[in-house]
Amino acid sequence: MTNNTKGIFFDLGNTLRILYEDSGMSSAAKENMARLAGTEIDPQRFHQMVEERYEAGYRKWAMENMREAGDTALWCEWLLPDFDRELIKRNAQELTLCYRQAKGIRKVVPHGEEVIKELHRRGYRLGIISNLIGEAEIPRWLKEDGFDRYFESVTLSSVCGIRKPDPEIYRLAEQALGIPLRKCASVADNLSRDITGARTAGIGCSVLFISPEKLAKKTITDENRPDHIIHDFKQLLDLFPAPKGQT
Repeated sequence: MTNNTKGIFFDLGNTLRILYEDSGMSSAAKENMARLAGTEIDPQRFHQMVEERYEAGYRKWAMENMREAGDTALWCEWLLPDFDRELIKRNAQELTLCYRQAKGIRKVVPHGEEVIKELHRRGYRLGIISNLIGEAEIPRWLKEDGFDRYFESVTLSSVCGIRKPDPEIYRLAEQALGIPLRKCASVADNLSRDITGARTAGIGCSVLFISPEKLAKKTITDENRPDHIIHDFKQLLDLFPAPKGQT
């Protein structure tokens, strides 16, 4: 149990939200990408071109420098610099949304909603720290699904420009939530980015959420060692109990 914890930061991809294949959504998203870019290139070919530019150019830069671009820079400077700049700039946020939807549909992890609601009821102050590209998707999702009432702070690398494992993104999240990192916990799925970054920043408690199958393929070192490992999201309710006297 982590009785000293006052705040809890959640990662999103493969932690609070899980990606599932959805061929219908993927096809529609690729068509919308081509439309938003004003191109007559076949949507599948256009998406493949963007994907290659993303992986070979942008993602390589982002990972090596622990930086993230906002929507406008992502599309105007990296992914579609040879297209109509004003059109791309105007449609940048929607292009990012469609690019992510082309990979499938994202749903809250099983038991995620009940766990978040219960942790909030128990008095923990909740925040999000995410490396996901895009400035609009997460605020929109939080509002549409009613999660915005539970999360006091949202720190996105696409907004602040800094990626995990750079400890600075945790310090920005600390300022946003208003609780010292030593009194906060981090719940995430990636050893090299999330756990290493959180430990370096001075987080009070790091929790790795991972399946037994994936964990078996990982190497845990002193640098990336989490304080707790869970395989079921509901286990968070055991790690972060209600205050004494609360029912």
